[in-house]
Amino acid sequence: MYTQQDLELLREKGISQDQIDTQLDYFSTGFPYLSIVAAASVERGVLKIGEEEEKVYLDAWQDFLNSGKKVTKFVPASGAASRMFKDLFAFLEADYEEPSTPFEKEFFDRIQQFAFFGPLDETCKNLFEKDVATLCKEGRYKDVVSSLLSPGGMDYGNMPKGLLLFHKYPEGNRTPVGEHLTEGTFYAKNRAEEVNVHFTVSPEHKEMFELLVAARKLNYEFKLGATFSVSYSIQKPATDTIAVDMNNEPFRNEDGSLLFRPGGHGALIENLNDIDSDVIFIKNIDNVVPDRLKENEAHYKRLLAGILVAMQKRTHNYLNRLESGEATRDELAEMLAFTEKELLISHSGQFASNEELKKYLKRKLDRPFRVCGMVKNEGEPGGGPFIVVNADGTASPQILESSQIDKNDPAAMEAFRNSSHFNPVDVVCGVKCNQGNKYNLTKFVDRNTGFISYKSKNGKELKALELPGLWNGAMSNWNTIFVEVPVSTFNPVKTVNDLLRPEHQ
Repeated sequence: MYTQQDLELLREKGISQDQIDTQLDYFSTGFPYLSIVAAASVERGVLKIGEEEEKVYLDAWQDFLNSGKKVTKFVPASGAASRMFKDLFAFLEADYEEPSTPFEKEFFDRIQQFAFFGPLDETCKNLFEKDVATLCKEGRYKDVVSSLLSPGGMDYGNMPKGLLLFHKYPEGNRTPVGEHLTEGTFYAKNRAEEVNVHFTVSPEHKEMFELLVAARKLNYEFKLGATFSVSYSIQKPATDTIAVDMNNEPFRNEDGSLLFRPGGHGALIENLNDIDSDVIFIKNIDNVVPDRLKENEAHYKRLLAGILVAMQKRTHNYLNRLESGEATRDELAEMLAFTEKELLISHSGQFASNEELKKYLKRKLDRPFRVCGMVKNEGEPGGGPFIVVNADGTASPQILESSQIDKNDPAAMEAFRNSSHFNPVDVVCGVKCNQGNKYNLTKFVDRNTGFISYKSKNGKELKALELPGLWNGAMSNWNTIFVEVPVSTFNPVKTVNDLLRPEHQ
């Protein structure tokens, strides 16, 4: 089945034949849908923290920062910005010359409000010897868009989001990279005034990130009174997945070689696993705000982190008692109540003996911990918090995407439609055990929670395999707590015109 060329490619990527065979099996059998017990809500599964509790958790986080433990901000930043500009690319291809759609009209009506307007104006002058206003007056709108998106201009159509100018400041406009560094000082600065930030980037963009940070780092450190340790990683080639044709046979390129595709953000569990840290914040590259709004966001980051360290401390104390062999019957009952009432892990049946109960508690407590901010649904439901049945028959909090839900199951679809919260990717992770050793995060992935998507290459249809998502199946076997946070903490930039929203001005 595999040619010599295939085997050489597998060796180059670090992928085994067994991995490929397993992936091919998934294309044939599909992935099982998850069984939903209920959508998580404030009544069941989503914590709503009062003011008095807030202070306790905020103090707990400050104590943790002062303790000398290591904290890292982990920012997935490998995505290209091309999807941000899909409407402008469509305008370039359109058979009309002037803005016609509401999106196009808003872009040009408010073009001077974008943080990248100054460089765009200069680019237009260099390319056409005319500024943006003159080109627009002459009806040359497409020349302006081309100046912004094309390789001969600013090349924003091919750049990563992290390197685009998002926000205006008197001292110089700022990219998402700069915003993440700044934001880190609000909640991840330790007692030595150090901030650790890690970006996952595409190989072709890594040097661009390094050059930007090198150029700005000293200024940020001087202004913010912090020392930044910035690191980078790329998605590992070994996490690429094979593509197949519509008959589930390996898809081959025109030269006969196997086609591999990136396995999606779930592949980043490998990158996360390489981070040597006690606590790791995860936040997407485009969910940033200007400085005037950062304190509000940071308040809730500190709150989530405080809940994490407080709950993990209790968990570690329970594990120490279990490992001592001296836990009393009352203590075991307390631990079981903790898993049921606070970690929301439900189980069926009774435990035949204390030894069986101890093994169960050890299995459920001795694993990574995450606290996830959840925002109230104010529009169409998307990925969000649910209580889900696990492979071992227990049920626990999980983050689901629509692709993981059986569309033919009326009860599951009803729960999905009625979900009260969605997932803004606002996660704080505790990744060390009670002995202080780092967990191997790859051991806690539910491999059966990937999904299959349909794509095309050179005009031919293909199927692609997405690995279990980073905050979905890749963290299925973590302890999970959901906490309600306000929608004001969620300000993603999915299209270029999102930068015109008040939160980004």
